[in-house]
This record gives sequence, C-alpha cells and structure tokens, in this order.
Amino acid sequence: MASDLSTILPRVLIVSRRSVRKNKFVDFVGEYHLDLIVSYGAVPVIVPRVAGVHMLLESFEPIHGVLLCEGEDIDPSLYDSEISGLSQEELEEIRRLHTSDTAIDREKDSIELRLAKLCLERNIPFLGICRGSQVLNVACGGTLYQDVEKELLKKCKGERVIHMDYDNYDGHRHPVNVVENTPVHSWFKESLEGNMEIRVNSYHHQGVKRLAERFVPMAFAPDGLIEGFYDPDAYNPEEGKFIMGLQFHPERMRRSDTEEFDYPGCPSAYQEFVKAVIAYQQKVNSSASAAKSLKLDQELEKKRKIIVRSFSIARDVYASGLEMPQSKESDLEAGAEFLESNTALSVQQENRLKQMGATVRNACSYLERLKMNEQREMIAKTVMGKMSIEQLSDLLSFYHMMGQICSEVLERKLVAS
Repeated sequence: MASDLSTILPRVLIVSRRSVRKNKFVDFVGEYHLDLIVSYGAVPVIVPRVAGVHMLLESFEPIHGVLLCEGEDIDPSLYDSEISGLSQEELEEIRRLHTSDTAIDREKDSIELRLAKLCLERNIPFLGICRGSQVLNVACGGTLYQDVEKELLKKCKGERVIHMDYDNYDGHRHPVNVVENTPVHSWFKESLEGNMEIRVNSYHHQGVKRLAERFVPMAFAPDGLIEGFYDPDAYNPEEGKFIMGLQFHPERMRRSDTEEFDYPGCPSAYQEFVKAVIAYQQKVNSSASAAKSLKLDQELEKKRKIIVRSFSIARDVYASGLEMPQSKESDLEAGAEFLESNTALSVQQENRLKQMGATVRNACSYLERLKMNEQREMIAKTVMGKMSIEQLSDLLSFYHMMGQICSEVLERKLVAS
C-alpha cells in the first residue's frame, strides 16, 4: 500500500542544508518541516545540497510544490545593487558574530534560486520560511539587509527588536503586527485580541530591505521589518495557487516541553500550502490526461501529413542549396495552400502564414537566410561563450519551457481547426 501511495501523493521539494559533523559534510532538513508536510498529505523530496544539482533539477520532476527553509546568508552580489552603508569594520564584526550564517553557500543559492524561478514561471506552489522567504524576494528583484541590527537600527524610529537569540533557539519570541485581510490574519484571527499582534519565533540576522513589487506585506515587527509577504494574485490554495514568504518560524512556535502550538493558526501555512500542492497536482494530472486523449480525425491527420511532407521538402532544399525537382512541386504547393487557407487565426497571424507559404514555394530565399543565420549563430556563440554556467542553465531552461508551450499550443490549434 505504501508504494502505491508514493506514486499518487504530491511531491514537495525541500533543499537540504550542509553542516559539518566529525570533519565530514552532512546534509539535513529540520524535522518539523517534514512532519507537517507529511501530516497534511504530501511527500517531501529532499534535494541534496551537492555540487551540480542545480543542473539536474529536471530529474526531480514531477514537482508539485517547493518549500525552502533555513540556511546561510544569500550571496550579497545576487541582490545588493544598493550600497548597504556598512563599513568594512562593521562587516567584519557581523562575520564574527554570525560565523555560521555568513559562510555563503553559492551552490545552495543556485539550487534554491532556480527552484524559486521555476515556481514563478510555472505557478508551482511555493512556501519560503526564514531564508526561503529571502530567496523568494531576491528571485523577484527585491533586496535584503545584510544585517538587520546594524542597518535597520540606523533608521528605525520604533522599538528595538531582537530577531535572533543564540541561547534560546526555539524559545525566543518577539511581537509582530498582523496586516488585516491577509492569509496570516485569517490563520491567527481567533488569537488576535484587537491589537492585531502575535508573538513569533525567529532566528535571523538578515531580512527584507526592499520588497519585490509583486508582493504585499502580511506582518511587520515593531522595528518595521517585514515578517511575512505573499502574492495576492497567486494565492488561492483551492485552485493550486500559493506564493508566500514568512520570515518567522510557525513550525517552531510550540509550548515548552510539548508539541502543542502557541496558537491554533501556527500550522496553517503548511496546511494551506499542501492544499495548494494537492490542487496543483490534480490540475497537472488532468491536463496530462486531456493531452493523452487528444486524437486527430482522418481529415486533420491528412493535413498534418501535408505539412510534414511540405516542410520536409523545403528543409532539404534549404539544406542542400539545390533546385527543387519538378516532381516535388505539387507536394510543396499543397503545404503552402494549407498554410494560406488557415482562417482560424488573427489577420496578423494569417499574413505571417502566407509569408511562410510563399517562402515554401521559393526555396531559394532560404539560402540567403542561411548565410544570415550563420552570422547570427557565430555572434550568439561568442556572446554565450562569455556567459556563466548559471546564466547558460537559465537560458536553456527558458527555451526548453518555450518549446513545451509551443508544442501544447500547436496541438490545441490542430485539434480546434
């Protein structure tokens, strides 16, 4: 029965964090995260933080959700186009105070930023906790404070807030003010007593400085730091939509020496996230089933073969540079006529198809374009030769996605015609 469940339950990817134990690297994920994901009906799939994994993320498909949680500071070069205003002495002091967090892990950055961008491109449900919320903000163009205490205190007019207590990891709490009519408000509504305040657990020395434009804040610390945000246009768990970041740790907000939560709303982020993950999986599965059931009738199949034959002939002429045999002209003409007779598209698209039909008739023009394409290809190769591995990976992922979209749209148009 367990093996059957593993094939039907939705998959949530979680990236591990690297630590050193007995002079060897160990990857781990906090058990609270895993317990909550499992308890609400999804399967956590741990993505190991090892070199090269950011190039292998397609191997983890299908991906129905992504949860990113705690970890080291994000490489400032990925977001800090603004000057932090910190002196070299202050930066050195920050490194001494937060040694384990300021040890930047670029491999983890690459894996998690690619996963965040994948979720944003495909509308895959995403929940970011602590560092995960910072990754989400950076992926969307936001920035971070390199150190909340030193940067925020310089401009803070509110009370000072301790966001990290090394001696009281699970027990530390500080107040946050909840924004009305947001998901956090709905989760903790029963616990709010008119002042819209709850006390949360946090363990971080960085945080959101400039929130990316697509997001809306859900909670603020008294010093003004954003403690939660979401995309209201991508939040509807019942429809498989969920894009959110929480700087605080609801999974660790438990009463001393018990597993009982501080508030009934603490596990709601995970509950609603998994609800969205399940809905997303159902949506993906239904789309896949519909695609498999599509069949062309005889007339459409005949048209499809005409297109394939016509463009196959045109390709051969294009590649060889030879004149087209007269015996093939009728086949080429049939494809051009089909393209020009397509009336299921807009006027602009029809004109484009007519141009394509004319190009099929006059294969000589392909030779001129071939020379131009060769020049463009050389320029493109030169430009891409200067790109980093990560940039090339992003570019390849983008065109792979566009290819899938084109295939799906083409198939729908063929069925509809």
